[in-house]
Amino acid sequence: MQGIKNLTNGPIKRQLFHLALPIMGTSFIQMAYNLIDMAWIGRLGSESVAAIGAVGILVWISTSLALLNKVGAEVSVAQSIGARNMEDARLFSSHNVTISLLLSLVWGAGLYLLARPVVGFYRLDAPITAEAVRFLRIIILGFPFVFLSFSFTGIHNAAGRSRVPFFVNGIGLALNILLDPLFIFVFGWGTSGAACATCLSQGVVCCLFVYHLRCRSHLLGGFPFLIRLQSHYTRRIFRLGLPVALLNALFAFINFIMGRTASLRGGHIGLMTLTAGGQMESLAWNTSQGFSTALSAFTAQNYAAGRKDRVWGAYRATLAMTSVFGLFCTFLFWRYGGEIFSLIVPDPAAYTSGRIFLRIDSYSMLFMMLEITMQGIFYGVGRTLPPAIISISFNLIRIPLAILLSATALGVTGVWWAISLTSMAKGIAAFVWFRLLRGKIMQES
Repeated sequence: MQGIKNLTNGPIKRQLFHLALPIMGTSFIQMAYNLIDMAWIGRLGSESVAAIGAVGILVWISTSLALLNKVGAEVSVAQSIGARNMEDARLFSSHNVTISLLLSLVWGAGLYLLARPVVGFYRLDAPITAEAVRFLRIIILGFPFVFLSFSFTGIHNAAGRSRVPFFVNGIGLALNILLDPLFIFVFGWGTSGAACATCLSQGVVCCLFVYHLRCRSHLLGGFPFLIRLQSHYTRRIFRLGLPVALLNALFAFINFIMGRTASLRGGHIGLMTLTAGGQMESLAWNTSQGFSTALSAFTAQNYAAGRKDRVWGAYRATLAMTSVFGLFCTFLFWRYGGEIFSLIVPDPAAYTSGRIFLRIDSYSMLFMMLEITMQGIFYGVGRTLPPAIISISFNLIRIPLAILLSATALGVTGVWWAISLTSMAKGIAAFVWFRLLRGKIMQES
C-alpha cells in the first residue's frame, strides 16, 4: 500500500508500542531544542535564561499553530488510509503541507514586526528585553521549516511510519547540540548563537523530510507539496486541526499571562522558574504524548475500517502504559526535582525555586497522563472538540486562580499550585466526558 503500515490487523499492544516509541522520541527531540538552548544559556546567567524563557512561550504559541496541520494530517490521512481511499490520502497530505507553509509566513511576519511590544509585556529589565527580542527575531526565520516539518511528521505518523520523523529530527537535534556551544561560546554570539543553531538545525530537518519523500520513500505513491486549495479538503483539515491548534495556542498564551504574574511576584527568578520548570514538565508531557499520538493514528485507521474492538483494546493498553509512566514522573519530580533543575540552571536561588515548582507539579502527573490518553482516543474518532473545551475552560480558570493564590502567603508558589490543581481537574473531566460519549461512539458506523 505505497509505503503504508496497515494498523487494522495484527497484535494491538505490539503495534501501539512500535508506533509510539518513535513518536515519543520525536516529541522529546522537538522539545529538547529549547531545553538544550536553555541548558547552555544557563551558563551565561539566570537573566539570559529569563530572556529565552520569555521567548519560549511565544515559540510555544507558534508551534501550537503548527499543530493544526500535524493533527489534521494524522487524522485525515489515517482515516483515508483506513477507508482505502488513497487519492484522498494524497490530497489531504498536499493540502496540509500547503496550508502549513502559508500559516508560517503570515504568523511569522506579524510576530517579527510586533516582537518588541509583545516581549515588553513581561516588564523585564531593559537589557533582558532587548536580548529576548533579538533571540525571537532570529527564531522566527526558522518558522517555515518548523511548520512544514510538523506536517511531514503528521503524514508519516498517519501512515504508520513514525520512525522516519524520529530519525530525521534526531539528526537535527544532534546538529543543534554540536552548534550550540560553538555559536554561543566559541563565536561569542550568546543567546543569538543559540537561536542561529536552532534555525539551522530546523532547516536541515525540513530538507531531509523533502529528500526522503521525493527520493527515497514515495510515501502514498508520491504527492505534490504545494497545491491549489480546495474547499472540501481545507474545511475538513481546519475542522480537525483548528480546535487542537487553538487549545494549545491558548494554553501557551495563558502561560504567557502566568509568566507575567510570576515575574511580578518573583522577579526574573519567578519567570525563569516557570519557563524552565515548564520545559522539564514537557519532558513528561511530550514523552507520553507519543502514546497519545500513536493511539490517535491507530484509532483513526481502525475506526474508519469498522474495527472498534481494536480501538477499545488500544485504549485500555495505552491507559495502562501512561499510568505507569505518570507514577514514575511523580516520584522523579517529587524526590529529585532540585537535582534535575540544577542541571539546567546551576544557580542556587534558581534551583531552590525550581525544586518547589517540580514538587508541587508532581502531584498532577498521573492526571496529566489521563488527559493525554483521552485526547488520543478523542482525536482518533474525529472528535477534537471535547479535549479543546476541557483544556480551554480549565486553563482559563488557571489565571484568576493564580492571581488569587499568589496574593496570599503562598506568594509566587500560588502560581505553581494553580497549575497543578487545574491539571488534575482536566484529567478527571476528560475521562468522565469520554465515558459518557463511549456508548454513542460504539453505535456510529
